[in-house]
Amino acid sequence: MNIQMHIKSRVERRKTRIRAKVQGTVAKPRLSVFRSNKHVYAQLIDDVKKETIIGASETELTTKEKVSKVVRAKELGLLIAKKAATKKVNAVVFDKGAYRYHGRVKAVAEGAREGGLK
Repeated sequence: MNIQMHIKSRVERRKTRIRAKVQGTVAKPRLSVFRSNKHVYAQLIDDVKKETIIGASETELTTKEKVSKVVRAKELGLLIAKKAATKKVNAVVFDKGAYRYHGRVKAVAEGAREGGLK
């Protein structure tokens, strides 16, 4: 078996296993994190209505100084928590996708907690 096919299938299995357990509602939407090589994106999703409530990305941050990707990811967590407060959302279910809870993904979760999300 091709090694890349094996890794891809392993990642897909991990993603579907997480999504089977994590379900977002209006009262407690799903905080989904996507990580690319350059940026991190987060969105609050209501799986019952199948719609995105709030979305945010690192490109919306206003910091001009050069900081690490992990610091920017934490600021993204704070930003998504602030946007969620305007929509009166104070609790979420965290969806890390196929990523390990480490580095930028962990920083987004910590930033959201510091911003007031449970």
